[in-house]
Amino acid sequence: MDQCLDSSVLIDIYRVFGTLIHTMESKSKRILGLATKQQIIRSKDASALGVPRNYLSRFVQKGLLKKVGRGLYTSTSSPITEHRSLLEASYRVPKGVICLLSALQFHKFTTQAPHQIWMAIDVKAWTPQITAPAIRFVRMSGTALHFGAKEYPVHGGSLKVYTPAKTVADCFKFRHKIGMDVALEALRECRRRKRASMDELWAAAKACRVANIMRPYLESL
Repeated sequence: MDQCLDSSVLIDIYRVFGTLIHTMESKSKRILGLATKQQIIRSKDASALGVPRNYLSRFVQKGLLKKVGRGLYTSTSSPITEHRSLLEASYRVPKGVICLLSALQFHKFTTQAPHQIWMAIDVKAWTPQITAPAIRFVRMSGTALHFGAKEYPVHGGSLKVYTPAKTVADCFKFRHKIGMDVALEALRECRRRKRASMDELWAAAKACRVANIMRPYLESL
């Protein structure tokens, strides 16, 4: 009788452990699948799937994931896309907006890849202490900060980038940082590709307080 009870208890224990192992394997596959699908996953993505955060460190040790920042991971089998560094920066600075040279590249107004990610943050915000990816912060405030900020879907997530019209206006506003030739090229490419109407460009110019500076160039188009 006692042997039958012991056997029954052992069977129940094996079943419980078997169920737990199967559940964790299933959740682990889901988080690895998510990492493959997305460019970047966060620790809280694992928590949302019921996977303990320490599993992410184990996946890194096994070579299944790569840690790219504090609480940020990517699959070692995922191809590196053109937007991955922008996604990393956006996760690290969620209130920032991709701007200027990085926005020009995103909108394909230039073929040159900046060696830094240009990101706008509030003039009163603390400067984030980030070593990678390299980010150059630009201070903006009020309407200039919020006007034209738009979420763009990309592979693996979404990016907050200024619209083409706002990007062009920013280039004129910060012409001393990036060069007047860059601002003029941005305006020409924007119009050539028909990415913004004249009304949109005027509105952006007014929001950035560069309407008088842009006026002769807009009127010559």
